[in-house]
Amino acid sequence: MTNLNQPASQSLTASARSLDMRTVITGGALVALSLVVLFLLDTGIDSQSTFKLSRPRDVWAIGNLVVPSYWVNLAITAVLAVLGFRQFAKGGAKWRTLSLAGGLTLFVIAFLVWATADKSISLTGMLQATVVRATPIALAALAGIFCERVAVINIGIEGMLLAGAFSGALFGSLLGGWVGIAGAILTGGALGFLLAALVITYRVDQIIAGVVINLFILGLTSYISSQVFTEYRWLNNTTPFRAIKIPVLGDIPVLGPLLFNQTIFVYGAFILVAISTYYLFSTRHGLRARAVGEHPRAADTLGIDVIRTRYSHVIVAGMIAGFGGAWFTLGTVGQFDENMTNGRGFIGLAAMIFGRWHPAGALAAALIFGFADSLQQKLSILNTPIPSEFLAMAPYLVTIIVVAGLVGRARPPAAIGKAYTSE
Repeated sequence: MTNLNQPASQSLTASARSLDMRTVITGGALVALSLVVLFLLDTGIDSQSTFKLSRPRDVWAIGNLVVPSYWVNLAITAVLAVLGFRQFAKGGAKWRTLSLAGGLTLFVIAFLVWATADKSISLTGMLQATVVRATPIALAALAGIFCERVAVINIGIEGMLLAGAFSGALFGSLLGGWVGIAGAILTGGALGFLLAALVITYRVDQIIAGVVINLFILGLTSYISSQVFTEYRWLNNTTPFRAIKIPVLGDIPVLGPLLFNQTIFVYGAFILVAISTYYLFSTRHGLRARAVGEHPRAADTLGIDVIRTRYSHVIVAGMIAGFGGAWFTLGTVGQFDENMTNGRGFIGLAAMIFGRWHPAGALAAALIFGFADSLQQKLSILNTPIPSEFLAMAPYLVTIIVVAGLVGRARPPAAIGKAYTSE
């Protein structure tokens, strides 16, 4: 009797494991998205959505992408339903993250098709704006990676971005754009040194130290902006950097405007991601930095200066964040406004976690958030029936969805947040 019941109990246990709560939620969410597309994103059966792939001044022009709105969304509905029900089948949990990522991508496509039904939108322009708006998020995430790879939590990235934006506007107005960038980088480095001194030397709680930096910079810049810049406007009036088009490559359809016709900040972000990836994973100093983040005591035993390593990386992180902050003033509008970073530092931290503390992964995550940011602007131009307040929430909703649904069990460096005293 026992032998007969044992296989049944084992199969029930295996079935329960295959249908864990996260898998059930993922499957239900995908089925719900299919119903949303079917009933709420309905378009006329004869409607068409037009996506412009070329701009009027492009050297090599290609035709528009025109798709039947109704039939495309009907196909997406079917695929979403299949992905959802697939989660409830045996072994569906193995494809959970991939299915959710693919389902969300298909839902965004269906949403775009619905929004542009019998209308047109510049797909190239939206993707170009995605890269531009992802830049400060990617740089913020990169600053977080440099800190957390040596086990220092940097909640103060938002304040460092804001200080970089302020310094970029001030020094750029006084001495020109390049000096503005240098001032922003130095300001970020100074804040990085302040954070390092607080959490490494004086062993202040890392979360509290970051919050203090954020509040201090927000209050200081808001005061100067309202009390000084309003009276002396010439201190807050700089010329932003223009896009630099790389010959030949910048004329490639679609890819040219995205990658080869951007400002120095976009190029700088790509270069910094490449250099950081090589440094962290292909050099001796990068290996030492990761060792400090994982096992500082063992690293110290092997002769690595843990304190110096943490100091240097936190300072470099502040400089990267300062450069990212300069994007808000020298890369866009040319002047500083109160709290103009608008939470991009915190979104950068989410991109860092989603990217598994890897520069390339953080860049990919930043592009997702940048797309959400550019999407809400394009939808406001198309006069969709969605209230503007909900459109403005798009980047932050995407942050919540990504962190809650796609990050999973991301493992930070083992020693993160722990103070270290050399013996």
